[in-house]
Amino acid sequence: MKLLFFCPQWGYAHLPLDEFFARAKADGYDGVEMSIALDATSQDIQLLQDGLRKHNLLLIAQHWQTVAPDFDLHKNTFQQYMQHLALLKPLFINSQTGKDYFSVLQNMALINTAGEIATETGIPIVHETHRGKWSFAAHITQQYLMQYPHIRITLDISHWCNVAETFLHDQSAAVALAMQHTDHLHARVGHTQSAQVIDPRAPEQKEALDIHLHWWDTLINIKQKQGAEIFTITPEFGAPPYQALLPFTRQPIADQWEVNLFMKNLLKSRYAGL
Repeated sequence: MKLLFFCPQWGYAHLPLDEFFARAKADGYDGVEMSIALDATSQDIQLLQDGLRKHNLLLIAQHWQTVAPDFDLHKNTFQQYMQHLALLKPLFINSQTGKDYFSVLQNMALINTAGEIATETGIPIVHETHRGKWSFAAHITQQYLMQYPHIRITLDISHWCNVAETFLHDQSAAVALAMQHTDHLHARVGHTQSAQVIDPRAPEQKEALDIHLHWWDTLINIKQKQGAEIFTITPEFGAPPYQALLPFTRQPIADQWEVNLFMKNLLKSRYAGL
């Protein structure tokens, strides 16, 4: 199984695309994970596609922008985003789908809409485990996956640690089921009070890092047993407000790019024998 590592644009959207792509390529990433606005012009799209070809980078299209509380408006916007992103021919679309306060039937209407678009376009769509979405907690996601086993997910388990205020020792069945449905990994280390530790390199974060590494080791083993030819990983330590800042000066305590690069290199080395 070949692992492919993707650089998140989150926190670096201010950089010119060519500069961001060049930096990601120079640091050994295979591709980028980024969102594309619904109102992106044809010139914007051409610039994106030209840059990806120039730097030989793959694209994971990321969706998070659909936030309307009115379900009908939400569904319409969501459908527009899925169709828009599929036209870009990414490797797949990673979507933060639905709302934690939508009903199961409403969230499933969105997931099934994504499934129809994936079938029509040939672009897979996976649904990220994320606070505020249908998959905001391990036990809730477990209920969906048991009832609707066709759902495929991006596993970002850091959110679940934060929601449950535990490292999920008492929810092992939910975690195990989620791994069976995982097609993409967001490799961010969370803890019981936040979805992101300040710096996983710090010795005081060893417990959190080791717990996440154990989960990821298990996931990689599962993907191998499933016969996956490739598996994608995005180290996704984020920008503020995920990233902690010093009071008053608002200076970052850790460097976001360097933390993600550390995580990429750690996992690339850890799984080098695959």
